[in-house]
Amino acid sequence: MLNTTENLTNDQAWVPAKTDRRKKVRLPEFSVVIPCLNEADTLEICLGKIRRAFEENKINGEIIVADNGSTDESVEIAERFGGVRVVHVSEKGYGSALMGGIKAARGKYVLMGDADDSYDFAEIPKYLAKLKEGYDLVMGCRLPKGGGRVMPQAMPFLHRWWGNPMFSFMARLWFKSPLHDVHCGMRAFKKQFYNEIDQRCSGMEFATEMTIKASLNGYKIAEIPITLYKDGRLSHAPHLKTFRDGWRHLRLYVMYTPRWLFLLPGILFVLLGLAGYALALPQVTLNLFQTPVKFDVHTLLFASLFILSGFQVILFAFFTKIFAISEGLLPKDSKMNKLFDVVNLERGLIAGALVLLAGFALLAFAVNDWRLANFGDLDYSRTMRLVIPGSMLTAIGIQSVFSSFFASILGLKRK
Repeated sequence: MLNTTENLTNDQAWVPAKTDRRKKVRLPEFSVVIPCLNEADTLEICLGKIRRAFEENKINGEIIVADNGSTDESVEIAERFGGVRVVHVSEKGYGSALMGGIKAARGKYVLMGDADDSYDFAEIPKYLAKLKEGYDLVMGCRLPKGGGRVMPQAMPFLHRWWGNPMFSFMARLWFKSPLHDVHCGMRAFKKQFYNEIDQRCSGMEFATEMTIKASLNGYKIAEIPITLYKDGRLSHAPHLKTFRDGWRHLRLYVMYTPRWLFLLPGILFVLLGLAGYALALPQVTLNLFQTPVKFDVHTLLFASLFILSGFQVILFAFFTKIFAISEGLLPKDSKMNKLFDVVNLERGLIAGALVLLAGFALLAFAVNDWRLANFGDLDYSRTMRLVIPGSMLTAIGIQSVFSSFFASILGLKRK
């Protein structure tokens, strides 16, 4: 829920001549959106810097303060300043405030930046120049690796040396991102780009979701070096909480990477299980730590557990990928399309049925051994070599059959 309070009596010099003929309203080219929650200490300073950047560079722009329920004088400061549109966003959260502000933005280009005076809005022309070169997203880089600069006491130690470098490395590895500072809060983008990526996160993950989606969907991304200054607020601590928000960012990362969250761990489990079978079936004995260790039916049981777990996790990888693509969370994947051409419902059912029959066959041999023993005592070393793999194959077969149906249902919307 949002509403706007406009005060456009001053500074008409930086409002463009472009007009929406239906509403007869002069539209800006460039919108600056500032999320605000009790930012009375520094808000006016930031607004002044934006105003000067517009005037000195003849930028046709507007300023939007997206207030998220401030109880101090932030709203009054913004309204007194003149030429500022105040958007009231009732749903709490950093991302919610930005969504409300960006939705109200009328410019072709949008820049978001915090109201704590840690970013220099005099850098606005650099962002606008890159956008006009054709980039969809222009990120600031505060870290020296990308040419940026962090002033003393401007960034907490853990953020500076662990959090930001780690997440930026993960983004480059997992999402092929070109960025060295994925968490920079001062960034600019085309409004069309923002509308296309369909942002979902309402909290601090909002900014991370934007960079992930931009990378995955192949948008043009640029990075410019900027300077981060010490937070100018005195009345309260930063809204960002290191460990809480760090975990939320990490959670978002893995949710967007079924390969790293599910597929690779699943493959590792299966390989460990197969290695266990390779040792246990021939009853291999190895000298470990100067002690002979014999791998037998107990190893077989553990190995089956690994294979079953790995197979389930791999299925989760495919289910997650199908669902994410069908819901627009991840871009369409040509590899998945080729996989569906080969592994369809019917072939999945046939493969599952064959594995199920193999499992039943092994279990039937075990039951026959029991019959031959007049349903009495058994040679467990022999019988369990039938029962354990038979049970495992039966479970995998059942999972394969029903998973084929489930995957087909998930893919209905996608096809």
